[in-house]
Amino acid sequence: MTELASQPSAKQVRRLDHVVVRFAGDSGDGMQMTGERFTSETALLGNDLGTLPDFPAEIRAPAGTLAGVSGFQVQFAEHAVLTPGDAPDVLVAMNPAALKRNLGELPRGATVIVNTDEFSARAVKRVGFEGDVLTDGSLDAFHTVPVPLTSLTVKAVEAAAGTEGLTRKDAERAKNMFALGLMCWLYSRPTESTLAFLQQKFAKKPALVAANTAAFHAGWAYGETTEDFAVRFEVAPAPMKHGLYRNIHGNLALTYGLVAAARKAGLPMFLGSYPITPASDILHELSKLKSFDVTTFQAEDEIAGIGAAIGASYGGALGVTTTSGPGVALKSEAAGLAVMLELPLVIVDVQRGGPSTGLPTKTEQADLLQVMFGRNGESPIPVVAAKSPADCFDAALEATRIAITYRTPVFLLSDGYIANGSEPWRIPDAAAITPIDPDFQTQPNGPDGTFLPYLRDPETLARPWAVPGTPGLEHRIGGLEKADGTGAISYDAQNHDRMVRLRAAKVEGIARSLPPIEVDDPTGDAKVLVLGWGSTWGPIAAGVRRVRRHGGRVAQAHLRHLNPFPNDLGDVLARYDKVVIPEMNLGQLALLVRARYLIDAVSFTQVRGLPFSSGELADAIGSVLAEVDPEGLTDELRESLAAGQESDEDIN
Repeated sequence: MTELASQPSAKQVRRLDHVVVRFAGDSGDGMQMTGERFTSETALLGNDLGTLPDFPAEIRAPAGTLAGVSGFQVQFAEHAVLTPGDAPDVLVAMNPAALKRNLGELPRGATVIVNTDEFSARAVKRVGFEGDVLTDGSLDAFHTVPVPLTSLTVKAVEAAAGTEGLTRKDAERAKNMFALGLMCWLYSRPTESTLAFLQQKFAKKPALVAANTAAFHAGWAYGETTEDFAVRFEVAPAPMKHGLYRNIHGNLALTYGLVAAARKAGLPMFLGSYPITPASDILHELSKLKSFDVTTFQAEDEIAGIGAAIGASYGGALGVTTTSGPGVALKSEAAGLAVMLELPLVIVDVQRGGPSTGLPTKTEQADLLQVMFGRNGESPIPVVAAKSPADCFDAALEATRIAITYRTPVFLLSDGYIANGSEPWRIPDAAAITPIDPDFQTQPNGPDGTFLPYLRDPETLARPWAVPGTPGLEHRIGGLEKADGTGAISYDAQNHDRMVRLRAAKVEGIARSLPPIEVDDPTGDAKVLVLGWGSTWGPIAAGVRRVRRHGGRVAQAHLRHLNPFPNDLGDVLARYDKVVIPEMNLGQLALLVRARYLIDAVSFTQVRGLPFSSGELADAIGSVLAEVDPEGLTDELRESLAAGQESDEDIN
């Protein structure tokens, strides 16, 4: 703690078990930085947390408009956190647009901190408020704290030493640090990390260091001295397994997972990528890791990116390409080529709202059928999905293991919610990560010293991986059908049928290497199973636990492997009267499950560009329980489902 943070406070301190805070303002107000800094301080304090950044697609949307609102939500708690929270307990609204955009999501009694300097009659009218929203009773249901945040910031900056020469506009830009200082005071956050961050970020501009530091201190002091806050709050650290932790975003965890996998395989890694939201950060982060034998190539387009990655795999490297849904569409022909070549390749799809350009900065998981079937011919590709930001590390390891072991392209699915969200990550022991054997072919494998590039491993059906230049292992590659064994071009009908079936059997055979599905069914007598995949894991788990807390009997299972499905999935599904499948699409996994296992899965869907809330999932589960297990739907559960937001405390 800094001297500032450790000073005794005259205010009463109240203990809370969890809090949800949302910062909202113009896209130029620094809300993402403010949220990130608040999150970092919270992580340092030891709380478990989950975040949800939310920003417009435009680089700089018109100031003061609803379309230009940028937000950042964080839930932190003294217990395990599964989601960023359904709705904010505290909203910091930097302007009328931010208030208008978020007002409908606030629960009764929430604290609303408004920057009154921005609430001019013109600005209020521009976003659709009638009259003076601060005084007309619109906010009577909330604890509203008016703060002249901009003018207070300007005064603090002007009075600070070392800020000479800054314009008023420069001073106003520091208002996000005033808001951050106020919130750090209100929730007893440490401050050292933020002050060090400001020194580093503005190291070449000492006046900006002084301005932002002064604004941060002023926000802290305002909380301590104003009568608007009679109480400040504390949230104790959460119990966690012993280890070294850091806060991590999904894209960064995925980056580290790919690098760790390449190192464990003893391979150089090559990324061929074209920048696209929300996957671009992976390219940016990997470009910093040249010392780990990583080469990054920012290609001229999506097709060139995957083509270069395939070439790298042919040359004996781990080829990776990263994109989002629109890029997958462009890469589809080359992905089919990778299927025919039977070479390792990891294709990362960080999904976003579609179709076409769609919602570039919003989340969705609607690419499942595209990555399953979006190629010509019979071209099966394994599909692996991450479930949370930290889980991206393990998902990347798994996707790479499959790609190298089975000599196949693999789709690794993330989405905008996971990619931009963050949570504490327990840094793994590198020595404990299982090695991945590339098992390069180094000697001829055919009769009379010949090389058969399509002679398959009897267990995995993988073909040999021969690095070009290895004496005696010259062979032909390309998109035309290969003859079984020799790899020569073949138009023979029976050979084509055999090769198509072999490629399909190879992918299906991956299921033999998968662990049994983990089913969370504490009582063992649940009649309803909630099945999910990808980033629905947190909201589903929170919704399920909310139902259980009030006596509902419900089980949960989550799929990492979507192609092939685990071998025991059919048996798991058969144990339950109803299977509910929540998805941020129009029912794509439900379609696959119904077709494969002939069960009447209940599809619960939404495509709003936002993750599910635990409350709406609890309601959906409750409605199914009412049909198939009315005895398990207690009066207490009925009342709780109608009551409103609850904590997603881990009660396992």
